[in-house]
Amino acid sequence: MYILGISCYYHDASAALLKDGKIVAAAAEERFTRKKHDVSFPINSINYCLKSQDITIDDIDFISFYEKPFLKFERILYQHLQMFPLSIKTFISSMPSWMNEKVRLIKTIRKKLKYKKDIFFIEHHIAHAASFLLSPFKKAAIITVDGVGEWTTTTYGSGEENKIKLIKEIKFPSSLGMLYSTITSYLGFKVNNSEYKVMGLSSYGIMDKGKNSYYKKLKKIIDIKEDGSYNLDMSYFVYHFADRMPSKKMCNLLNGNIRKPDEKITKRHKDIAAALQMIYEEALFKILDHAQKQTECDNLVLSGGCALNSVANGKIIKNTNFKNLWILPDPGDGGTSIGAAAYAYNSILNKKRNFVLENAYLGPDFSKEQIKEFFDKNHIEYREFKNKQELIKTTTKLIYNNNIVAWFQGRMEFGPRALGSRSILANPCNKDMKDILNKKVKHREDFRPFAPAVCIEDVSKYFECDDPLPKITDFMLAVYSIKKQWHEKIPSVTHVDGSGRLQTIKRENNPLYYGLIREFEKLSNVPIIINTSFNVMGEPIVCSPEEAYNCMMKTGIDFLVIGNFLIKKKNNQKVI
Repeated sequence: MYILGISCYYHDASAALLKDGKIVAAAAEERFTRKKHDVSFPINSINYCLKSQDITIDDIDFISFYEKPFLKFERILYQHLQMFPLSIKTFISSMPSWMNEKVRLIKTIRKKLKYKKDIFFIEHHIAHAASFLLSPFKKAAIITVDGVGEWTTTTYGSGEENKIKLIKEIKFPSSLGMLYSTITSYLGFKVNNSEYKVMGLSSYGIMDKGKNSYYKKLKKIIDIKEDGSYNLDMSYFVYHFADRMPSKKMCNLLNGNIRKPDEKITKRHKDIAAALQMIYEEALFKILDHAQKQTECDNLVLSGGCALNSVANGKIIKNTNFKNLWILPDPGDGGTSIGAAAYAYNSILNKKRNFVLENAYLGPDFSKEQIKEFFDKNHIEYREFKNKQELIKTTTKLIYNNNIVAWFQGRMEFGPRALGSRSILANPCNKDMKDILNKKVKHREDFRPFAPAVCIEDVSKYFECDDPLPKITDFMLAVYSIKKQWHEKIPSVTHVDGSGRLQTIKRENNPLYYGLIREFEKLSNVPIIINTSFNVMGEPIVCSPEEAYNCMMKTGIDFLVIGNFLIKKKNNQKVI
C-alpha cells in the first residue's frame, strides 16, 4: 500500500511517500525549485517520491493532506471580519490565492496529478502530532507548538500504539510561535525564516530574568498560567489584521523602532532576543510540566515549528519530569507531509505500527555514472578515488589542513539540517574558521555559530548532556554546553555561551561520515568536525551535482567531495 502525504500553500511545501507503513521518500519543494521556503504545490517533490519507487500516481492508494482548508478559511474570514476595516488591505491581497487554489484543493490535486482515488484531510496539529507514529515510543505525551494551523496554535495530548488524542488546545491569535516571529520581525530578521537567528543571538544577551530589563517588559504582553495556558495582549501586535507584526505600542515598550536589516545589532537587540528566549522557555516548560502530570508519561514527542528551538530542546530533560524526548527531523510544516501519511495509515486505516524513523536520509541521490556524466559534459577536472578508504583519508587531511570541504554523499537529508549528506565540513580546532565560514562561504551574520558533529560514543566526554542522550541529537535538534576544558580545543564550534548544537553520528546510520570523523580524530585527537549546511544564506541546501558545483564556485569552498570524486576549485572555472 502506498500513501502520499502532501503539505503546501503556507510555508515549506513538501511531499512524503509511505509504503506499507514505512516512509521511503520525502523532500521539500524548495530543493527542486531553488526557492527558499517554497509554498507552492509540491509537484517536483511528488514526482521525486514516485520516481524513487519506480511507480506512477495510479499506484497511490490514498493521498493525505496536512490540514483542513475550509476550516482554515473559516478562521481567515473570521479574523478579517472581526478586525474590519483595519484588515481590508490584507483581506483583499489574500483572497485570490484562497479562491483560486486553497479552497479548490481537491480539484487541484485531481488536475495536477490526474488522481482519482480517496483524499484524506488531516487537521494541521494532528499532522504535527502524528510524528509520534514514527517515534520509538509505544506511548508518549505529545506537545505541538507553532504559529497557527487552522485555528490551533498549541496542543497537548497523548499517543498510544496507533492512536492519538489531543486533550487541550490554545487558539489563534494567542500563539508562542507568533510571539517569537513578531520579535524576529522587530529585530530586523525575516519572519518564518530567521527565528533561529534570534535564538542564536539570544546567547549574546543577558540570560538572567532579574537583570535583563526587557524580560520584564516582554512579560507585559503575555500572561502565562501555571498549567501552561497563556494569552497574548493583542494591543502589542498587528499580525491578526495587517501584513506586519509588531505594533507601535510594542516599539514604545521596547524603546525603539523596528531594526532595519542592514542596521548594526546592538546590546539592546541582544538583550531583547535573550528576553524572548527566556519567556519562550518559561511558557514551554510549564506546558510540558502540566502535560506530564496529566498524561503520566515519561516519554515526550514534541512537534510544530517551535520544536526547532534547539536551545530550549536541550533543556527539556533537565527542567521537566520527562525522561525521553523525540522530535521529527523536520517538526515544522515541512514535516507534516510525513505526519499526514503516517496518520492516514496507522490511525485512519487502523494499521499496526511497523516503522521507526531512524535517520533523515530520504531525499534524492545520484549514481556514479550521473555525477561523472555531469563533470565530463561540462569539462570539469576531477580525481576519482580508488576506494572509500582513500576518499576518507584524503578528505580528512584536507579538513585538518584548514581547507573548507563541501561533502555531497548519498541521499539528501529531509528537514532543515544538513546531517552529513549535503554538508560543508571544516576544522573546529582552527580558531578563525568560524569567521572564515561566515564571511567567505555562508555570506551571513558574524554572530552565527556552527555545529559540532561528533561520534556518538564520545558525546559525554565533550558535552554536558542528558543521559540517556535523546535521539534528536542525530537530527541536530538540541543545544548542550561544551565542557570547559574543550573550549580552547574546539573554538570554532563553541558558541559565545559555551554551547554547541551537536549532531551525533552513528556508524550504522552513515558509515562514510562516521569513518571521516574517526579519521579526523587520528590527526587532531578530537572526534569532532564542523558541519554546516551546503548552501549560502538565502538559498536552499543543494540537491543536485550541478547545484553543488555552482555553490562551490560562488563561495570560498576549496574542495568538493561528491560521490567517489574530488573537485578542486580553480579560479578560471565558471558557474554553470
